[in-house]
Amino acid sequence: MLSFLLLAGKCRYCRKPISIQYPLVEIATGLLFLLIFNFTIYLLPFINYYLLLNAYYFLISCFLIIIFVYDLKHYIIPDKIIYPAIATSIIFNFVIFPASIFFASGKEHLTNFLIFNFHSFILSALGAAGFFLAIVLLTRGKGMGIGDIKLAFLMGLFLGWMDILVALFVAFFSGAIIGIGLILLKKKKMKSEVPFGPFLVAGTFIALFWGQTIINLYLGL
Repeated sequence: MLSFLLLAGKCRYCRKPISIQYPLVEIATGLLFLLIFNFTIYLLPFINYYLLLNAYYFLISCFLIIIFVYDLKHYIIPDKIIYPAIATSIIFNFVIFPASIFFASGKEHLTNFLIFNFHSFILSALGAAGFFLAIVLLTRGKGMGIGDIKLAFLMGLFLGWMDILVALFVAFFSGAIIGIGLILLKKKKMKSEVPFGPFLVAGTFIALFWGQTIINLYLGL
Protein backbone atom coordinates (compact mmCIF):
# COMPACT_ATOMS: atom_id res chain seq x y z
CA MET A 1 0.00 0.00 0.00
CA LEU A 2 2.81 2.40 0.90
CA SER A 3 4.66 1.71 -2.35
CA PHE A 4 1.41 2.23 -4.28
CA LEU A 5 1.04 5.68 -2.74
CA LEU A 6 4.71 6.61 -3.16
CA LEU A 7 4.65 5.59 -6.83
CA ALA A 8 1.32 7.40 -7.39
CA GLY A 9 -0.32 4.15 -8.48
CA LYS A 10 2.15 3.50 -11.31
CA CYS A 11 4.79 0.87 -12.01
CA ARG A 12 8.29 1.92 -10.97
CA TYR A 13 9.79 0.82 -14.29
CA CYS A 14 7.23 1.13 -17.10
CA ARG A 15 5.08 3.81 -15.39
CA LYS A 16 1.88 2.05 -16.37
CA PRO A 17 -1.06 2.40 -13.94
CA ILE A 18 -1.40 -0.27 -11.26
CA SER A 19 -4.93 -1.51 -10.55
CA ILE A 20 -6.51 -0.17 -7.37
CA GLN A 21 -7.43 -3.79 -6.69
CA TYR A 22 -4.02 -4.53 -5.19
CA PRO A 23 -3.95 -1.92 -2.39
CA LEU A 24 -7.62 -2.59 -1.64
CA VAL A 25 -6.94 -6.32 -1.21
CA GLU A 26 -3.94 -5.52 1.02
CA ILE A 27 -6.01 -3.21 3.21
CA ALA A 28 -8.88 -5.72 3.43
CA THR A 29 -6.48 -8.53 4.35
CA GLY A 30 -4.86 -6.42 7.08
CA LEU A 31 -8.24 -5.47 8.55
CA LEU A 32 -9.42 -9.09 8.50
CA PHE A 33 -6.29 -10.29 10.26
CA LEU A 34 -6.77 -7.57 12.89
CA LEU A 35 -10.37 -8.66 13.42
CA ILE A 36 -9.25 -12.27 13.75
CA PHE A 37 -6.71 -11.31 16.43
CA ASN A 38 -9.45 -9.48 18.30
CA PHE A 39 -11.92 -12.34 17.81
CA THR A 40 -9.60 -15.05 19.18
CA ILE A 41 -8.02 -13.01 21.98
CA TYR A 42 -10.16 -14.81 24.58
CA LEU A 43 -8.07 -17.93 23.89
CA LEU A 44 -4.84 -16.19 24.84
CA PRO A 45 -4.54 -18.06 28.20
CA PHE A 46 -4.57 -21.30 26.17
CA ILE A 47 -1.68 -20.25 23.96
CA ASN A 48 -1.60 -23.47 21.90
CA TYR A 49 -5.25 -23.13 20.97
CA TYR A 50 -4.80 -19.43 20.30
CA LEU A 51 -1.96 -19.97 17.84
CA LEU A 52 -3.66 -22.93 16.16
CA LEU A 53 -6.96 -21.13 15.71
CA ASN A 54 -5.30 -17.97 14.41
CA ALA A 55 -3.24 -19.93 11.89
CA TYR A 56 -6.40 -21.72 10.71
CA TYR A 57 -8.44 -18.53 10.43
CA PHE A 58 -5.63 -16.72 8.64
CA LEU A 59 -5.25 -19.51 6.07
CA ILE A 60 -8.97 -19.89 5.35
CA SER A 61 -9.33 -16.10 5.16
CA CYS A 62 -6.64 -15.99 2.49
CA PHE A 63 -8.50 -18.63 0.49
CA LEU A 64 -11.75 -16.68 0.84
CA ILE A 65 -10.15 -13.40 -0.24
CA ILE A 66 -8.81 -15.08 -3.39
CA ILE A 67 -12.26 -16.54 -4.09
CA PHE A 68 -13.87 -13.13 -3.57
CA VAL A 69 -11.59 -11.35 -6.05
CA TYR A 70 -11.43 -14.16 -8.62
CA ASP A 71 -15.18 -14.72 -8.74
CA LEU A 72 -15.80 -10.98 -8.92
CA LYS A 73 -13.50 -10.65 -11.94
CA HIS A 74 -13.98 -13.95 -13.76
CA TYR A 75 -17.39 -15.21 -12.55
CA ILE A 76 -15.92 -18.54 -11.46
CA ILE A 77 -14.69 -20.13 -8.24
CA PRO A 78 -11.51 -22.07 -9.14
CA ASP A 79 -11.24 -25.67 -7.97
CA LYS A 80 -7.53 -25.20 -7.26
CA ILE A 81 -8.53 -22.79 -4.48
CA ILE A 82 -11.77 -24.23 -3.13
CA TYR A 83 -10.60 -27.86 -2.80
CA PRO A 84 -7.43 -27.06 -0.77
CA ALA A 85 -9.57 -24.77 1.43
CA ILE A 86 -12.08 -27.57 2.09
CA ALA A 87 -9.26 -30.05 2.78
CA THR A 88 -7.62 -27.58 5.18
CA SER A 89 -10.87 -27.12 7.09
CA ILE A 90 -11.51 -30.86 7.38
CA ILE A 91 -7.95 -31.59 8.52
CA PHE A 92 -8.06 -28.81 11.10
CA ASN A 93 -11.48 -29.69 12.53
CA PHE A 94 -10.98 -33.45 12.63
CA VAL A 95 -7.22 -34.01 12.93
CA ILE A 96 -5.13 -31.08 14.14
CA PHE A 97 -7.45 -29.46 16.67
CA PRO A 98 -8.76 -32.79 18.07
CA ALA A 99 -5.14 -33.93 18.51
CA SER A 100 -4.41 -30.83 20.58
CA ILE A 101 -7.53 -31.55 22.68
CA PHE A 102 -6.40 -35.16 23.19
CA PHE A 103 -2.91 -34.22 24.40
CA ALA A 104 -4.29 -31.50 26.65
CA SER A 105 -7.42 -33.13 28.10
CA GLY A 106 -7.47 -36.83 27.28
CA LYS A 107 -9.63 -39.28 25.36
CA GLU A 108 -12.97 -38.44 27.01
CA HIS A 109 -12.89 -34.80 25.95
CA LEU A 110 -11.68 -35.82 22.50
CA THR A 111 -14.74 -38.02 21.90
CA ASN A 112 -17.13 -35.28 22.94
CA PHE A 113 -15.26 -32.77 20.80
CA LEU A 114 -15.41 -34.97 17.69
CA ILE A 115 -19.14 -35.59 18.18
CA PHE A 116 -19.71 -31.85 18.53
CA ASN A 117 -17.61 -31.11 15.44
CA PHE A 118 -19.50 -33.65 13.38
CA HIS A 119 -22.90 -32.22 14.28
CA SER A 120 -21.79 -28.58 14.04
CA PHE A 121 -19.50 -28.55 11.02
CA ILE A 122 -20.17 -31.61 8.83
CA LEU A 123 -23.95 -31.35 9.04
CA SER A 124 -23.77 -27.58 8.46
CA ALA A 125 -21.59 -28.13 5.40
CA LEU A 126 -23.87 -30.82 3.98
CA GLY A 127 -26.98 -28.76 4.72
CA ALA A 128 -25.62 -25.60 3.06
CA ALA A 129 -24.29 -27.49 0.04
CA GLY A 130 -27.55 -29.42 -0.28
CA PHE A 131 -29.55 -26.19 -0.22
CA PHE A 132 -27.46 -24.75 -3.05
CA LEU A 133 -27.61 -28.02 -4.98
CA ALA A 134 -31.41 -27.84 -4.82
CA ILE A 135 -31.30 -24.31 -6.26
CA VAL A 136 -29.00 -25.45 -9.08
CA LEU A 137 -31.28 -28.38 -9.94
CA LEU A 138 -34.49 -26.35 -9.75
CA THR A 139 -33.12 -23.53 -11.91
CA ARG A 140 -31.13 -25.89 -14.17
CA GLY A 141 -27.93 -24.06 -13.35
CA LYS A 142 -29.27 -20.59 -14.12
CA GLY A 143 -29.85 -19.47 -10.53
CA MET A 144 -26.59 -20.74 -9.03
CA GLY A 145 -23.31 -22.28 -10.11
CA ILE A 146 -21.57 -25.50 -9.08
CA GLY A 147 -18.79 -23.42 -7.56
CA ASP A 148 -21.29 -21.88 -5.15
CA ILE A 149 -22.20 -25.37 -3.91
CA LYS A 150 -18.57 -26.05 -3.08
CA LEU A 151 -18.18 -22.66 -1.42
CA ALA A 152 -21.31 -23.29 0.67
CA PHE A 153 -19.78 -26.60 1.81
CA LEU A 154 -16.61 -24.76 2.85
CA MET A 155 -18.67 -22.15 4.70
CA GLY A 156 -20.41 -24.87 6.71
CA LEU A 157 -17.07 -26.44 7.64
CA PHE A 158 -15.65 -23.06 8.60
CA LEU A 159 -18.59 -21.56 10.49
CA GLY A 160 -20.61 -24.46 11.84
CA TRP A 161 -24.10 -24.23 13.25
CA MET A 162 -25.74 -21.64 13.63
CA ASP A 163 -23.43 -19.07 12.05
CA ILE A 164 -23.94 -20.67 8.64
CA LEU A 165 -27.56 -19.48 8.73
CA VAL A 166 -26.44 -15.92 9.40
CA ALA A 167 -23.89 -16.08 6.57
CA LEU A 168 -26.46 -17.34 4.06
CA PHE A 169 -29.04 -14.76 5.13
CA VAL A 170 -26.53 -11.92 4.82
CA ALA A 171 -25.34 -13.20 1.42
CA PHE A 172 -28.82 -13.52 -0.08
CA PHE A 173 -30.07 -10.25 1.44
CA SER A 174 -27.05 -8.20 0.36
CA GLY A 175 -27.01 -9.90 -3.04
CA ALA A 176 -30.64 -8.96 -3.60
CA ILE A 177 -30.06 -5.35 -2.55
CA ILE A 178 -26.98 -4.94 -4.77
CA GLY A 179 -28.68 -6.71 -7.67
CA ILE A 180 -31.74 -4.46 -7.51
CA GLY A 181 -29.47 -1.42 -7.23
CA LEU A 182 -27.51 -2.41 -10.33
CA ILE A 183 -30.74 -2.92 -12.28
CA LEU A 184 -32.12 0.46 -11.19
CA LEU A 185 -28.84 2.11 -12.21
CA LYS A 186 -29.07 0.23 -15.52
CA LYS A 187 -25.71 -1.43 -14.93
CA LYS A 188 -27.32 -4.85 -15.17
CA LYS A 189 -30.46 -6.35 -16.68
CA MET A 190 -32.88 -8.84 -15.14
CA LYS A 191 -31.15 -11.74 -16.92
CA SER A 192 -27.60 -10.47 -16.35
CA GLU A 193 -25.21 -12.73 -14.49
CA VAL A 194 -23.96 -11.49 -11.12
CA PRO A 195 -21.25 -13.44 -9.24
CA PHE A 196 -22.62 -14.69 -5.92
CA GLY A 197 -19.28 -15.82 -4.46
CA PRO A 198 -18.32 -12.34 -3.16
CA PHE A 199 -21.62 -12.11 -1.26
CA LEU A 200 -21.07 -15.54 0.26
CA VAL A 201 -17.54 -14.62 1.32
CA ALA A 202 -18.71 -11.33 2.85
CA GLY A 203 -21.52 -13.17 4.64
CA THR A 204 -18.99 -15.68 5.98
CA PHE A 205 -16.85 -12.99 7.59
CA ILE A 206 -19.84 -11.12 9.01
CA ALA A 207 -21.16 -14.37 10.52
CA LEU A 208 -17.73 -15.27 11.90
CA PHE A 209 -17.23 -12.01 13.77
CA TRP A 210 -20.79 -10.92 14.55
CA GLY A 211 -22.92 -14.01 13.96
CA GLN A 212 -23.81 -14.61 17.60
CA THR A 213 -24.65 -10.95 18.10
CA ILE A 214 -26.98 -11.01 15.08
CA ILE A 215 -28.63 -14.23 16.34
CA ASN A 216 -29.16 -12.70 19.80
CA LEU A 217 -30.68 -9.56 18.28
CA TYR A 218 -33.01 -11.67 16.17
CA LEU A 219 -34.10 -13.82 19.12
CA GLY A 220 -34.61 -10.65 21.15
CA LEU A 221 -37.22 -9.48 18.65
